[in-house]
Amino acid sequence: MSSEQDHLKETDTEARFGFKKEQQSAFQTEKGLTEETIRLISEDKDEPDWMLDRRLRALRQFHEMPMPTDWPGQPDLSEVDIDEIVPYIRPDIDARGGVDDWEDLPEEIQDTFDKLGIPEAEKNALSGVGAQYESEIVYQNMQEQWEEKGVIFCDMDKAVQEYPDLVEEYFMTKCVPPSDNKFAALHGAVWSGGSFVYVPEGVTVEMPVQAYFRMNSEGMGQFEHTLIVAEENSEVHYIEGCSAPKYSAFNLHSGCVEVFVKDGAHVQYSTVQNWSKNTYNLNTKRAIVERDATMEWVSGSMGSKATMLYPCTILKGPGATDNHITIAFAGEGQDIDTGAKVYHNAPNTKSTIESKSISKDGGRTNYRGLVHIADGAEDSSTSVECDALMFDNESTSDTMPYMEIEESKVDVAHEATVGKIGDEDVFYLQSRGLDDDDAKQMIVAGFIEPITEELPIEYAVELNRLIELEMEGSLG
Repeated sequence: MSSEQDHLKETDTEARFGFKKEQQSAFQTEKGLTEETIRLISEDKDEPDWMLDRRLRALRQFHEMPMPTDWPGQPDLSEVDIDEIVPYIRPDIDARGGVDDWEDLPEEIQDTFDKLGIPEAEKNALSGVGAQYESEIVYQNMQEQWEEKGVIFCDMDKAVQEYPDLVEEYFMTKCVPPSDNKFAALHGAVWSGGSFVYVPEGVTVEMPVQAYFRMNSEGMGQFEHTLIVAEENSEVHYIEGCSAPKYSAFNLHSGCVEVFVKDGAHVQYSTVQNWSKNTYNLNTKRAIVERDATMEWVSGSMGSKATMLYPCTILKGPGATDNHITIAFAGEGQDIDTGAKVYHNAPNTKSTIESKSISKDGGRTNYRGLVHIADGAEDSSTSVECDALMFDNESTSDTMPYMEIEESKVDVAHEATVGKIGDEDVFYLQSRGLDDDDAKQMIVAGFIEPITEELPIEYAVELNRLIELEMEGSLG
Protein backbone atom coordinates (compact mmCIF):
# COMPACT_ATOMS: atom_id res chain seq x y z
CA MET A 1 0.00 0.00 0.00
CA SER A 2 1.41 3.41 -0.95
CA SER A 3 2.16 6.15 1.58
CA GLU A 4 -0.49 8.30 -0.11
CA GLN A 5 -3.10 5.57 0.43
CA ASP A 6 -2.00 5.22 4.07
CA HIS A 7 -2.42 8.96 4.57
CA LEU A 8 -5.87 8.94 2.99
CA LYS A 9 -6.98 6.06 5.23
CA GLU A 10 -5.66 7.79 8.36
CA THR A 11 -7.41 11.02 7.34
CA ASP A 12 -10.65 9.11 6.80
CA THR A 13 -10.25 7.43 10.20
CA GLU A 14 -9.76 10.75 11.97
CA ALA A 15 -12.89 12.10 10.30
CA ARG A 16 -14.86 8.97 11.21
CA PHE A 17 -13.80 8.35 14.83
CA GLY A 18 -11.11 10.68 16.17
CA PHE A 19 -12.69 14.08 15.62
CA LYS A 20 -13.36 16.34 18.62
CA LYS A 21 -16.00 18.98 19.25
CA GLU A 22 -15.83 22.03 21.46
CA GLN A 23 -17.70 21.11 24.61
CA GLN A 24 -21.17 22.64 24.93
CA SER A 25 -22.75 21.73 28.25
CA ALA A 26 -25.77 23.03 30.11
CA PHE A 27 -24.63 21.61 33.44
CA GLN A 28 -21.72 19.61 34.79
CA THR A 29 -20.43 18.57 38.17
CA GLU A 30 -16.97 19.19 39.55
CA LYS A 31 -14.33 16.48 39.48
CA GLY A 32 -14.49 13.77 42.11
CA LEU A 33 -17.11 11.79 43.95
CA THR A 34 -18.86 13.18 47.03
CA GLU A 35 -22.36 12.97 48.48
CA GLU A 36 -22.92 16.55 47.31
CA THR A 37 -22.07 15.51 43.74
CA ILE A 38 -24.55 12.62 43.89
CA ARG A 39 -27.29 14.90 45.20
CA LEU A 40 -26.58 17.43 42.43
CA ILE A 41 -26.87 14.75 39.75
CA SER A 42 -30.13 13.44 41.19
CA GLU A 43 -31.53 16.95 41.60
CA ASP A 44 -30.61 17.92 38.04
CA LYS A 45 -32.50 14.86 36.82
CA ASP A 46 -35.48 15.55 39.15
CA GLU A 47 -35.36 11.95 40.35
CA PRO A 48 -37.70 10.34 42.90
CA ASP A 49 -36.39 9.83 46.42
CA TRP A 50 -35.98 6.06 46.00
CA MET A 51 -33.43 6.55 43.21
CA LEU A 52 -31.47 9.11 45.24
CA ASP A 53 -31.43 6.65 48.17
CA ARG A 54 -30.03 3.93 45.90
CA ARG A 55 -27.35 6.29 44.61
CA LEU A 56 -26.25 7.21 48.12
CA ARG A 57 -26.14 3.57 49.27
CA ALA A 58 -24.01 2.72 46.23
CA LEU A 59 -21.69 5.64 47.03
CA ARG A 60 -21.14 4.31 50.56
CA GLN A 61 -20.39 0.85 49.15
CA PHE A 62 -17.94 2.32 46.65
CA HIS A 63 -15.94 4.04 49.38
CA GLU A 64 -15.88 0.85 51.46
CA MET A 65 -14.63 -1.45 48.67
CA PRO A 66 -10.95 -1.70 47.67
CA MET A 67 -9.70 -1.20 44.13
CA PRO A 68 -9.32 -4.62 42.45
CA THR A 69 -5.60 -5.39 42.32
CA ASP A 70 -5.19 -9.07 43.15
CA TRP A 71 -6.39 -10.78 39.97
CA PRO A 72 -3.49 -12.64 38.30
CA GLY A 73 -2.32 -10.71 35.27
CA GLN A 74 -5.03 -8.05 35.42
CA PRO A 75 -4.56 -4.66 33.69
CA ASP A 76 -2.84 -1.90 35.64
CA LEU A 77 -5.48 0.45 37.07
CA SER A 78 -3.11 2.67 39.05
CA GLU A 79 -3.85 5.63 36.77
CA VAL A 80 -7.59 5.46 37.47
CA ASP A 81 -8.19 8.29 39.94
CA ILE A 82 -11.88 8.96 40.48
CA ASP A 83 -11.05 12.35 42.00
CA GLU A 84 -9.81 13.43 38.55
CA ILE A 85 -12.97 12.38 36.72
CA VAL A 86 -15.93 14.62 35.86
CA PRO A 87 -18.79 12.15 36.46
CA TYR A 88 -21.67 14.09 34.89
CA ILE A 89 -21.99 16.43 31.89
CA ARG A 90 -25.42 17.35 30.55
CA PRO A 91 -25.26 18.51 26.92
CA ASP A 92 -26.82 21.82 25.98
CA ILE A 93 -30.08 20.73 24.36
CA ASP A 94 -33.57 22.12 24.96
CA ALA A 95 -35.41 18.84 25.60
CA ARG A 96 -34.55 16.85 28.72
CA GLY A 97 -34.43 13.15 27.93
CA GLY A 98 -33.50 13.86 24.32
CA VAL A 99 -35.46 14.76 21.21
CA ASP A 100 -37.36 12.49 18.84
CA ASP A 101 -36.65 14.58 15.73
CA TRP A 102 -33.05 14.57 14.51
CA GLU A 103 -33.36 18.14 13.21
CA ASP A 104 -34.07 19.42 16.72
CA LEU A 105 -30.55 18.58 17.90
CA PRO A 106 -27.84 21.29 18.03
CA GLU A 107 -25.77 21.38 14.85
CA GLU A 108 -22.53 20.24 16.53
CA ILE A 109 -24.21 17.14 18.00
CA GLN A 110 -25.93 16.35 14.70
CA ASP A 111 -22.56 16.58 12.99
CA THR A 112 -20.96 14.23 15.52
CA PHE A 113 -23.47 11.45 14.98
CA ASP A 114 -23.75 12.08 11.24
CA LYS A 115 -20.02 11.31 11.01
CA LEU A 116 -20.59 8.13 13.01
CA GLY A 117 -23.36 7.07 10.62
CA ILE A 118 -26.20 6.91 13.16
CA PRO A 119 -29.07 8.55 11.19
CA GLU A 120 -28.23 6.49 8.10
CA ALA A 121 -28.11 3.29 10.15
CA GLU A 122 -31.54 4.12 11.58
CA LYS A 123 -33.05 4.50 8.13
CA ASN A 124 -31.52 1.32 6.76
CA ALA A 125 -31.65 -1.40 9.37
CA LEU A 126 -33.05 -0.51 12.77
CA SER A 127 -36.30 -0.65 14.70
CA GLY A 128 -35.15 2.17 16.96
CA VAL A 129 -32.12 4.31 17.74
CA GLY A 130 -30.84 6.02 20.85
CA ALA A 131 -27.82 8.33 20.85
CA GLN A 132 -25.99 9.35 24.01
CA TYR A 133 -23.60 12.32 24.06
CA GLU A 134 -21.56 12.70 27.24
CA SER A 135 -23.83 11.77 30.18
CA GLU A 136 -27.28 11.89 28.62
CA ILE A 137 -29.33 10.54 25.74
CA VAL A 138 -29.80 13.35 23.21
CA TYR A 139 -31.92 11.50 20.67
CA GLN A 140 -34.32 8.57 20.91
CA ASN A 141 -36.69 7.17 18.34
CA MET A 142 -38.73 3.97 18.02
CA GLN A 143 -40.66 2.88 14.95
CA GLU A 144 -44.41 3.17 15.43
CA GLN A 145 -45.08 -0.44 14.45
CA TRP A 146 -43.28 -1.63 17.59
CA GLU A 147 -44.73 1.04 19.87
CA GLU A 148 -48.19 -0.12 18.82
CA LYS A 149 -47.30 -3.63 20.05
CA GLY A 150 -46.30 -2.30 23.46
CA VAL A 151 -42.52 -2.27 22.97
CA ILE A 152 -40.80 0.39 25.06
CA PHE A 153 -37.45 1.80 23.95
CA CYS A 154 -36.44 4.96 25.76
CA ASP A 155 -33.56 6.42 27.72
CA MET A 156 -33.16 5.34 31.33
CA ASP A 157 -33.80 8.80 32.76
CA LYS A 158 -37.17 8.91 31.00
CA ALA A 159 -37.89 5.36 32.19
CA VAL A 160 -37.33 6.42 35.82
CA GLN A 161 -39.98 9.13 35.37
CA GLU A 162 -42.54 7.31 33.20
CA TYR A 163 -42.13 3.62 34.17
CA PRO A 164 -41.06 3.86 37.82
CA ASP A 165 -42.60 0.54 38.90
CA LEU A 166 -40.62 -1.43 36.31
CA VAL A 167 -37.37 0.43 36.96
CA GLU A 168 -37.67 0.21 40.74
CA GLU A 169 -38.28 -3.54 40.47
CA TYR A 170 -35.33 -4.37 38.21
CA PHE A 171 -32.71 -1.60 38.52
CA MET A 172 -29.58 -2.97 40.26
CA THR A 173 -31.58 -5.25 42.56
CA LYS A 174 -31.82 -8.79 41.17
CA CYS A 175 -29.08 -8.84 38.54
CA VAL A 176 -26.15 -6.46 39.25
CA PRO A 177 -26.31 -5.08 42.81
CA PRO A 178 -23.84 -2.28 43.64
CA SER A 179 -22.11 -4.70 46.03
CA ASP A 180 -21.02 -6.84 43.06
CA ASN A 181 -17.74 -4.97 42.55
CA LYS A 182 -16.20 -1.54 43.12
CA PHE A 183 -17.02 -0.25 39.66
CA ALA A 184 -20.60 -1.51 39.87
CA ALA A 185 -20.90 0.52 43.08
CA LEU A 186 -19.38 3.54 41.32
CA HIS A 187 -21.87 3.08 38.51
CA GLY A 188 -24.79 2.80 40.91
CA ALA A 189 -23.82 6.15 42.44
CA VAL A 190 -23.25 8.22 39.30
CA TRP A 191 -25.08 6.41 36.47
CA SER A 192 -26.60 8.60 33.79
CA GLY A 193 -28.31 7.90 30.49
CA GLY A 194 -28.43 4.54 28.78
CA SER A 195 -31.38 2.58 27.40
CA PHE A 196 -34.51 0.93 28.73
CA VAL A 197 -36.00 -1.81 26.55
CA TYR A 198 -39.21 -3.65 27.42
CA VAL A 199 -40.66 -6.28 25.07
CA PRO A 200 -44.14 -7.61 25.95
CA GLU A 201 -45.03 -11.29 26.00
CA GLY A 202 -45.07 -12.95 22.59
CA VAL A 203 -43.71 -9.95 20.64
CA THR A 204 -40.79 -10.42 18.23
CA VAL A 205 -38.96 -7.22 17.31
CA GLU A 206 -37.77 -8.26 13.87
CA MET A 207 -35.21 -5.48 13.32
CA PRO A 208 -32.42 -4.58 15.76
CA VAL A 209 -32.57 -1.60 18.09
CA GLN A 210 -29.37 0.38 18.61
CA ALA A 211 -27.83 2.74 21.12
CA TYR A 212 -24.62 4.66 20.43
CA PHE A 213 -22.56 6.16 23.25
CA ARG A 214 -20.13 8.98 22.52
CA MET A 215 -17.69 10.57 24.97
CA ASN A 216 -16.55 13.92 23.59
CA SER A 217 -14.99 15.69 26.59
CA GLU A 218 -11.56 15.20 28.08
CA GLY A 219 -11.21 13.69 31.54
CA MET A 220 -14.84 12.62 31.89
CA GLY A 221 -16.55 9.44 32.93
CA GLN A 222 -19.48 7.86 31.13
CA PHE A 223 -21.77 5.64 33.19
CA GLU A 224 -24.75 4.67 31.03
CA HIS A 225 -27.14 1.99 32.28
CA THR A 226 -28.89 -0.46 29.95
CA LEU A 227 -31.87 -2.42 31.25
CA ILE A 228 -33.63 -4.96 29.01
CA VAL A 229 -36.69 -6.94 30.04
CA ALA A 230 -37.91 -9.54 27.53
CA GLU A 231 -41.16 -11.11 28.67
CA GLU A 232 -42.17 -14.71 27.94
CA ASN A 233 -41.71 -15.90 24.33
CA SER A 234 -40.53 -12.49 23.11
CA GLU A 235 -37.45 -11.72 21.01
CA VAL A 236 -35.19 -8.69 20.53
CA HIS A 237 -31.69 -7.86 19.21
CA TYR A 238 -29.97 -4.88 20.86
CA ILE A 239 -26.82 -3.37 19.32
CA GLU A 240 -24.49 -1.07 21.24
CA GLY A 241 -21.75 1.08 19.71
CA CYS A 242 -19.20 3.19 21.60
CA SER A 243 -16.44 5.64 20.68
CA ALA A 244 -14.40 8.58 21.97
CA PRO A 245 -11.67 10.86 20.62
CA LYS A 246 -8.16 10.68 22.04
CA TYR A 247 -6.98 13.16 24.67
CA SER A 248 -3.91 13.36 26.88
CA ALA A 249 -5.91 12.86 30.09
CA PHE A 250 -7.57 9.51 30.75
CA ASN A 251 -11.30 8.91 30.39
CA LEU A 252 -13.32 6.28 32.24
CA HIS A 253 -16.19 4.22 30.89
CA SER A 254 -18.00 2.21 33.54
CA GLY A 255 -21.41 1.24 32.24
CA CYS A 256 -23.76 -1.49 33.42
CA VAL A 257 -26.03 -3.84 31.49
CA GLU A 258 -28.84 -5.87 33.08
CA VAL A 259 -30.86 -8.29 30.95
CA PHE A 260 -33.89 -10.31 32.08
CA VAL A 261 -34.83 -13.11 29.67
CA LYS A 262 -38.13 -14.66 30.71
CA ASP A 263 -39.44 -18.15 29.84
CA GLY A 264 -38.99 -18.97 26.17
CA ALA A 265 -37.64 -15.52 25.27
CA HIS A 266 -34.57 -14.77 23.11
CA VAL A 267 -32.24 -11.78 23.52
CA GLN A 268 -29.12 -11.00 21.52
CA TYR A 269 -26.84 -8.25 22.81
CA SER A 270 -24.18 -7.11 20.32
CA THR A 271 -21.42 -4.63 21.10
CA VAL A 272 -18.89 -2.96 18.81
CA GLN A 273 -16.62 -0.77 20.95
CA ASN A 274 -13.98 1.58 19.60
CA TRP A 275 -12.76 3.56 22.58
CA SER A 276 -9.72 5.79 22.19
CA LYS A 277 -6.46 4.59 23.69
CA ASN A 278 -6.69 6.89 26.72
CA THR A 279 -9.94 5.26 27.91
CA TYR A 280 -10.29 2.71 30.71
CA ASN A 281 -13.26 0.49 29.84
CA LEU A 282 -14.52 -1.20 33.04
CA ASN A 283 -18.02 -2.53 32.47
CA THR A 284 -20.37 -4.93 34.25
CA LYS A 285 -22.83 -6.92 32.10
CA ARG A 286 -25.13 -9.70 33.29
CA ALA A 287 -28.24 -11.60 32.22
CA ILE A 288 -30.67 -13.81 34.11
CA VAL A 289 -32.19 -16.47 31.84
CA GLU A 290 -35.34 -18.39 32.72
CA ARG A 291 -36.80 -21.72 31.49
CA ASP A 292 -36.15 -22.59 27.81
CA ALA A 293 -34.91 -19.04 27.13
CA THR A 294 -31.79 -18.00 25.19
CA MET A 295 -29.21 -15.25 25.76
CA GLU A 296 -26.56 -14.39 23.18
CA TRP A 297 -23.60 -12.04 23.69
CA VAL A 298 -21.68 -10.86 20.62
CA SER A 299 -18.82 -8.52 21.42
CA GLY A 300 -16.05 -6.76 19.53
CA SER A 301 -13.54 -4.85 21.69
CA MET A 302 -11.12 -2.49 19.97
CA GLY A 303 -9.47 0.60 21.37
CA SER A 304 -9.11 1.58 25.05
CA LYS A 305 -5.94 1.66 27.09
CA ALA A 306 -7.28 -1.13 29.26
CA THR A 307 -10.48 -3.15 29.17
CA MET A 308 -11.90 -5.45 31.84
CA LEU A 309 -15.15 -6.91 30.54
CA TYR A 310 -16.69 -10.32 31.31
CA PRO A 311 -20.37 -10.59 30.29
CA CYS A 312 -22.07 -12.95 32.72
CA THR A 313 -25.13 -15.17 32.32
CA ILE A 314 -27.05 -16.92 35.06
CA LEU A 315 -28.92 -19.88 33.60
CA LYS A 316 -31.68 -19.97 36.17
CA GLY A 317 -34.38 -22.06 34.49
CA PRO A 318 -34.28 -25.62 33.10
CA GLY A 319 -33.49 -25.71 29.40
CA ALA A 320 -31.92 -22.24 29.37
CA THR A 321 -29.17 -21.54 26.81
CA ASP A 322 -26.30 -19.05 26.66
CA ASN A 323 -23.90 -18.27 23.78
CA HIS A 324 -20.86 -15.96 23.85
CA ILE A 325 -18.87 -14.87 20.79
CA THR A 326 -16.12 -12.33 21.46
CA ILE A 327 -13.29 -10.72 19.52
CA ALA A 328 -10.60 -8.56 21.13
CA PHE A 329 -7.80 -6.61 19.46
CA ALA A 330 -4.79 -5.16 21.33
CA GLY A 331 -2.13 -2.95 19.76
CA GLU A 332 0.79 -1.01 21.22
CA GLY A 333 0.20 0.03 24.84
CA GLN A 334 -3.13 -1.81 25.15
CA ASP A 335 -4.21 -4.45 27.66
CA ILE A 336 -7.53 -6.04 26.67
CA ASP A 337 -8.72 -8.41 29.40
CA THR A 338 -12.04 -9.93 28.35
CA GLY A 339 -13.96 -13.16 28.70
CA ALA A 340 -17.25 -14.63 29.87
CA LYS A 341 -18.92 -16.05 32.97
CA VAL A 342 -21.71 -18.61 32.96
CA TYR A 343 -23.54 -20.09 35.95
CA HIS A 344 -25.51 -23.28 35.24
CA ASN A 345 -27.99 -23.28 38.11
CA ALA A 346 -30.63 -25.60 36.60
CA PRO A 347 -30.79 -28.95 34.76
CA ASN A 348 -30.54 -29.28 30.98
CA THR A 349 -28.85 -25.92 30.54
CA LYS A 350 -26.33 -25.28 27.77
CA SER A 351 -23.59 -22.74 27.13
CA THR A 352 -21.00 -22.11 24.44
CA ILE A 353 -18.13 -19.63 24.61
CA GLU A 354 -16.08 -18.78 21.53
CA SER A 355 -13.32 -16.25 22.12
CA LYS A 356 -11.04 -14.78 19.46
CA SER A 357 -8.16 -12.39 20.16
CA ILE A 358 -5.55 -10.60 18.07
CA SER A 359 -2.46 -8.81 19.38
CA LYS A 360 0.29 -6.85 17.63
CA ASP A 361 3.05 -4.31 18.33
CA GLY A 362 3.47 -5.47 21.92
CA GLY A 363 -0.23 -5.43 22.83
CA ARG A 364 -1.70 -7.92 25.31
CA THR A 365 -4.95 -9.84 25.15
CA ASN A 366 -6.25 -12.17 27.82
CA TYR A 367 -9.25 -14.49 28.01
CA ARG A 368 -10.50 -14.69 31.61
CA GLY A 369 -13.54 -16.90 32.02
CA LEU A 370 -15.58 -18.85 34.53
CA VAL A 371 -18.03 -21.70 33.99
CA HIS A 372 -19.83 -22.94 37.11
CA ILE A 373 -22.14 -25.95 37.03
CA ALA A 374 -24.04 -26.29 40.29
CA ASP A 375 -24.88 -29.48 42.09
CA GLY A 376 -28.17 -30.73 40.65
CA ALA A 377 -27.72 -29.07 37.24
CA GLU A 378 -27.60 -32.51 35.62
CA ASP A 379 -27.58 -33.05 31.86
CA SER A 380 -26.04 -29.62 31.37
CA SER A 381 -23.29 -28.98 28.84
CA THR A 382 -20.69 -26.33 28.14
CA SER A 383 -18.08 -25.80 25.43
CA VAL A 384 -15.29 -23.21 25.66
CA GLU A 385 -13.02 -22.43 22.70
CA CYS A 386 -10.29 -19.77 22.90
CA ASP A 387 -8.16 -18.86 19.87
CA ALA A 388 -5.40 -16.26 19.96
CA LEU A 389 -3.50 -14.82 17.01
CA MET A 390 -0.27 -12.82 17.46
CA PHE A 391 1.57 -10.73 14.87
CA ASP A 392 5.01 -10.56 16.49
CA ASN A 393 7.24 -11.78 19.31
CA GLU A 394 6.58 -8.68 21.46
CA SER A 395 2.83 -9.28 21.72
CA THR A 396 1.30 -11.59 24.32
CA SER A 397 -1.88 -13.55 24.77
CA ASP A 398 -3.00 -15.46 27.84
CA THR A 399 -5.88 -17.79 28.57
CA MET A 400 -7.27 -18.15 32.10
CA PRO A 401 -10.31 -20.45 32.05
CA TYR A 402 -11.80 -21.54 35.36
CA MET A 403 -14.16 -24.54 35.55
CA GLU A 404 -16.13 -25.21 38.73
CA ILE A 405 -18.06 -28.45 38.20
CA GLU A 406 -20.18 -29.66 41.13
CA GLU A 407 -22.36 -32.11 39.17
CA SER A 408 -21.06 -35.34 37.62
CA LYS A 409 -23.77 -35.90 35.00
CA VAL A 410 -22.64 -33.12 32.65
CA ASP A 411 -20.69 -32.61 29.41
CA VAL A 412 -17.74 -30.18 29.58
CA ALA A 413 -15.27 -29.31 26.81
CA HIS A 414 -12.47 -26.76 26.58
CA GLU A 415 -10.05 -26.01 23.76
CA ALA A 416 -7.44 -23.26 23.39
CA THR A 417 -5.00 -22.40 20.61
CA VAL A 418 -2.34 -19.69 20.50
CA GLY A 419 -0.18 -18.94 17.51
CA LYS A 420 1.41 -16.42 15.18
CA ILE A 421 0.31 -15.66 11.65
CA GLY A 422 2.07 -18.36 9.64
CA ASP A 423 4.67 -17.36 7.07
CA GLU A 424 3.46 -20.20 4.87
CA ASP A 425 -0.11 -18.86 4.87
CA VAL A 426 1.10 -15.37 3.96
CA PHE A 427 3.39 -16.75 1.25
CA TYR A 428 0.52 -18.78 -0.26
CA LEU A 429 -1.72 -15.71 -0.52
CA GLN A 430 1.14 -13.61 -1.91
CA SER A 431 1.63 -16.26 -4.60
CA ARG A 432 -1.98 -15.61 -5.57
CA GLY A 433 -1.28 -11.91 -6.14
CA LEU A 434 -1.90 -10.30 -2.72
CA ASP A 435 0.67 -8.06 -1.06
CA ASP A 436 1.83 -8.69 2.51
CA ASP A 437 -0.72 -6.37 4.19
CA ASP A 438 -3.68 -7.66 2.18
CA ALA A 439 -2.65 -11.25 2.86
CA LYS A 440 -2.57 -10.67 6.62
CA GLN A 441 -5.90 -8.83 6.53
CA MET A 442 -7.50 -11.74 4.68
CA ILE A 443 -6.20 -14.17 7.31
CA VAL A 444 -7.58 -11.98 10.10
CA ALA A 445 -10.94 -11.60 8.31
CA GLY A 446 -11.26 -15.38 8.23
CA PHE A 447 -10.20 -15.60 11.86
CA ILE A 448 -12.97 -13.24 13.06
CA GLU A 449 -15.66 -14.56 10.72
CA PRO A 450 -17.65 -16.29 13.52
CA ILE A 451 -18.46 -12.92 15.08
CA THR A 452 -19.13 -11.03 11.85
CA GLU A 453 -21.59 -13.74 10.82
CA GLU A 454 -23.71 -12.89 13.87
CA LEU A 455 -23.99 -9.17 13.05
CA PRO A 456 -26.20 -7.39 10.49
CA ILE A 457 -24.18 -6.78 7.33
CA GLU A 458 -23.52 -3.08 7.93
CA TYR A 459 -22.12 -3.77 11.41
CA ALA A 460 -20.04 -6.69 10.14
CA VAL A 461 -18.52 -4.36 7.56
CA GLU A 462 -17.86 -1.80 10.29
CA LEU A 463 -16.14 -4.36 12.54
CA ASN A 464 -13.94 -5.57 9.69
CA ARG A 465 -13.07 -1.96 8.91
CA LEU A 466 -12.10 -1.26 12.52
CA ILE A 467 -9.89 -4.35 12.64
CA GLU A 468 -8.26 -3.30 9.37
CA LEU A 469 -7.56 0.18 10.72
CA GLU A 470 -6.17 -1.23 13.96
CA MET A 471 -3.82 -3.45 11.98
CA GLU A 472 -2.56 -0.38 10.14
CA GLY A 473 -2.11 1.53 13.39
CA SER A 474 -4.56 4.22 12.21
CA LEU A 475 -6.84 4.29 15.26
CA GLY A 476 -6.23 5.80 18.64
